[in-house]
Amino acid sequence: MQNRKQVTLVMDSSSSPLLLVLEKEGKIYSVRRKGIKQEKLLFPALNTLLRKADSNLQDINRIFLIRGPGRFTGIRISLTFASMMKYLNHTEVRGSTLFEAIHFQARASRMFQRWEKQNPQGALAVVLHAFREEYFLQIFDRENAGPAWLSREELLARLAAYKQPLFIAGVDKEGGPLNGLLGTRYPLANSNISKLQPARLLEMALDKRWEQNALEPLYLKPARFELVKPV
Repeated sequence: MQNRKQVTLVMDSSSSPLLLVLEKEGKIYSVRRKGIKQEKLLFPALNTLLRKADSNLQDINRIFLIRGPGRFTGIRISLTFASMMKYLNHTEVRGSTLFEAIHFQARASRMFQRWEKQNPQGALAVVLHAFREEYFLQIFDRENAGPAWLSREELLARLAAYKQPLFIAGVDKEGGPLNGLLGTRYPLANSNISKLQPARLLEMALDKRWEQNALEPLYLKPARFELVKPV
C-alpha cells in the first residue's frame, strides 16, 4: 500500500463563511463556504479538499481550530470534530481564539511593525462585529483584560477612554472594513491583515503553545443578557 503523507487541517466554523485549509507537502488547499449552517457545509467542503490533496481523514495528523467567539453551534462543530479526531485518530489538536489569530497576523505585518516603531507605548486592539449593533473587543496590552462583548456605544467609549495609542484590526458587518464605525480616529489594519489568512494559520498550527486550552470554547455574552443572582 502506498504511504500517504500526513496533512494539517485548519478549521474556522465560528461564523460565516466557513473556512477550511489543508496543507500537504507544502501545498495549501483552502475553501470558504458562506452560510450559517456549518454543520451541513463542513463535510462536503472537507471532502472536496481531501480529494484535491489525494488524502483521507486518517491522514490528518494535526488540526488547528478557531475556538471562538461566534455562534454557539458553529464553535461546537469544530470542537466536536477535533475531539473525535483526537480520540479516534490520535490527531494533535491546537487552537486559538479569533482575537489571537488576528493579533498574530497583525503583529507579523509590516504595517503594524512600522506603526509600533513610532508608537512603542501603543497597543493592538481587535474589533469584530458580533450581532446587529454589537461588537467583540480585545486589547492586547500588559493588563491583558480579556475579550468583551459590547454595544456600539460601549465600544466607542472604551476605545476613546484608552490612554495609549491604538492600532486596530478587525472587521465590521458582513466582513467589511471598520472605517464606517471608527472613521479616521485610529490607524486601521487593511483587509489582508484583518481576515484570516490560511498561511498564517498554518504557521500557528506548528506552534505547540496553542495546544493549551485548544478544545476550550470561547463563548461571550453581552453583559445585559447575563443572569443576575438574587440578593
